[in-house]
Amino acid sequence: MRIGEASRVSGVSARSLRYYEDEGLIVPGRRGNGYRDYCRSTLDRVRVIRSLLESGLPLRLVRDVLPHLAVGQPAAVCAEFVREVERYRDGLAARIAGLEEQRAALDAYLREVRRAAPQP
Repeated sequence: MRIGEASRVSGVSARSLRYYEDEGLIVPGRRGNGYRDYCRSTLDRVRVIRSLLESGLPLRLVRDVLPHLAVGQPAAVCAEFVREVERYRDGLAARIAGLEEQRAALDAYLREVRRAAPQP
């Protein structure tokens, strides 16, 4: 199928499909006229890529894990990849904790301002 239909079927924009191709994540076939031709297995891979990216994994980690997922053996993912994902997750947790501290400080500030403000 051509890129417009592939976009509709997969729920991923045509621009994202081109980007995934540019990044070497997918390799759609080509028709005689040069148009991209997406098969069902490529669209399945697109869905996996999208899911991994939406989970917050950076593109470099998605690129690393795709070959293992392609052969249907997620357990074959190397220990180093798992450590990378854990480090990424831990970094997210640290950023979240920092944001929660900032929010608490802003809440305290707003309480103080409201308490000090003259009542109408």
